Amino acid sequence: MIRPLLSAIVLPSLTIILAALASPVPADDKKDDEKDWVVLFNGKDLTGWKTHPDDKAEWKVEEGAIVGRGKAGHLFSEKGDYENFHFKIEAKINDKGNSGQYFRAKFGKAFPAGYEAQVNATHGDPIKTGSLYPAFNPQLTPEEKAKLLIKEAPHKPDEWFTQEVIANGNHIIIKVNGKETVNFKDEKNTFTKGHFAIQQHDPGSVVHVRKALVKELPASKKE
Repeated sequence: MIRPLLSAIVLPSLTIILAALASPVPADDKKDDEKDWVVLFNGKDLTGWKTHPDDKAEWKVEEGAIVGRGKAGHLFSEKGDYENFHFKIEAKINDKGNSGQYFRAKFGKAFPAGYEAQVNATHGDPIKTGSLYPAFNPQLTPEEKAKLLIKEAPHKPDEWFTQEVIANGNHIIIKVNGKETVNFKDEKNTFTKGHFAIQQHDPGSVVHVRKALVKELPASKKE
């Protein structure tokens, strides 16, 4: 009677082990770097964000997204010492609308100092989504500007897209929907740390942002 008893014990145990091996690996165990993202927008309110008292832009949360309307202004992250990072948003912009994904920005009214990853599908400004707006350095040569500018929008108006900024020291990479659009080194190292911000450009623009996440990278070494 020993063999039937062993079979009764071993076979169910073997079945459990094989089932466990066949089960998919939990997402948390796939890639360690997936655990490093910090959610900047909770989908409910503007906790963690602030506006400059002199700005006139209107910011609300509607149907799980930050919505910017009205006059020029910016919605800033409360934290203002972001240095090196991977900053990602999911956004959409209306027809003829204009916005921007600011990083290493100074807290200020209207159009603050800082880098801007452009958000623009059909606005009259020829600089479209995926560009690093060249205003941070008026002395850029035409060749340098050409490396920063996207002239044809990689998405349609009112269409959700993902834009990512990877800033590590003076090296800036921008991606739209996973495709690299800018890979640039700012030799002047114009801005080294600051706030994130979403731009409301003008009364004809309506910008939506439904996701905003950051993965901070190690600080730059001091020379």
